[in-house]
Amino acid sequence: MAAQIGPPTAAIRAHEELFAYWCSLKADAPAPPRRKIDPAGMKRLLPTVSLIETPRVTGQDYRVRLAGTGLYSVYGREITGRSFSEVYNSAAADYWRSELDKVVSERKPGVGVHSLSWRGASHLSIIWIRLPLATEGEDVGMILGYDAVVGLPAGAAAPTGIRPAA
Repeated sequence: MAAQIGPPTAAIRAHEELFAYWCSLKADAPAPPRRKIDPAGMKRLLPTVSLIETPRVTGQDYRVRLAGTGLYSVYGREITGRSFSEVYNSAAADYWRSELDKVVSERKPGVGVHSLSWRGASHLSIIWIRLPLATEGEDVGMILGYDAVVGLPAGAAAPTGIRPAA
């Protein structure tokens, strides 16, 4: 797996950087409009940034609209344009739908951790953040994501499966 691996503190700093950028665009609204997102405002983070489309119709799935080049090595393939059911196994897809449903309904950021054991790399995890973006009024039609790949501390027990942050 060729993804850039960093310490958790670097991941948290990157999350703080993206969150500050997101906050600078939202003014008094719960979520900034999608049209205000400018890649130049988060250039350093682009390799593992994603844009996720929310389902427009009941029964549709979340879809990865755009995935940074660094995510290719995390997922082992290109995920741009794919639905969650195409990217993840059913348990992982259900986890992500549940987490993203909260981001959409509450119009608030979500953050968590999940193990890459499903990719055969149980010593690695992704620390993720998902930020709502408004597409029509205050409706969340897209989600801005950032994933930081981190290794487990020496001697730590490897978690299995996908789990939310505590």
